[in-house]
Amino acid sequence: MADSQDWAAVPGVAERARSVLAAAWSCTVTADGGREEFVGAHTVTDDGRVLLRVPEGSVLLAAAICAPRGEPSAVLEFADVAPVPVRQRIRARLWIAGWFAVEDGLLAFRASRVVLRRASGAELVDRDEFTAAAPDPLAPAEAGLLTHLADAHPDAVERLTRLVDPDSLHAVTRVQPLAVDRHGLTLRIERARAHGDVRLPFHAPADTVAQLTERMHVLLAQASAAGCPRALQRQRADGDR
Repeated sequence: MADSQDWAAVPGVAERARSVLAAAWSCTVTADGGREEFVGAHTVTDDGRVLLRVPEGSVLLAAAICAPRGEPSAVLEFADVAPVPVRQRIRARLWIAGWFAVEDGLLAFRASRVVLRRASGAELVDRDEFTAAAPDPLAPAEAGLLTHLADAHPDAVERLTRLVDPDSLHAVTRVQPLAVDRHGLTLRIERARAHGDVRLPFHAPADTVAQLTERMHVLLAQASAAGCPRALQRQRADGDR
């Protein structure tokens, strides 16, 4: 169940897809020759092409070298995994279908179709927009930022819940930072048998970690000025009994 909360600026679908691609550490490739998973083996060009380093015995490499009718086709899958332990840690999946060939010892994948699937559903990403889009500038640092916030500053996470609609905190059992991008921070609100996500927008985009620090300080100042949610007050009171 999704929580009711106003959403301000959010990344476009093409930017979100490029961000998943930029941050992913592994990928799965399905082709006529079979299915293989690679860890730490891919890089991404500025136009979104995926370059994959594969071992000499890879069936994909053999398929690319021996393809009788030009470039063989394949589907690449990338999973966007929340760095902080939460329910349903897969935040999104990105599929890139297209063709691949050998270039300078690497497999180069050229996209013909790009699909991004999130909790809200699957979206077809326009290829031109995908090529032109840049990943979120915070994507490479997001995992470290979120784990530091969750592990070192749980008090700050609790304080931020003061900015959440109290109805979204009914029967809450745990709140964790789920995602952050240049436009805002997303919290995962967990209950005994359900969960939802709430977005806290920044007052201005953050293109660097330094700017993100300032945006977070503004959110925390706003939270300090707000009252403690009644749901959390009751939860703490019940725990003291």
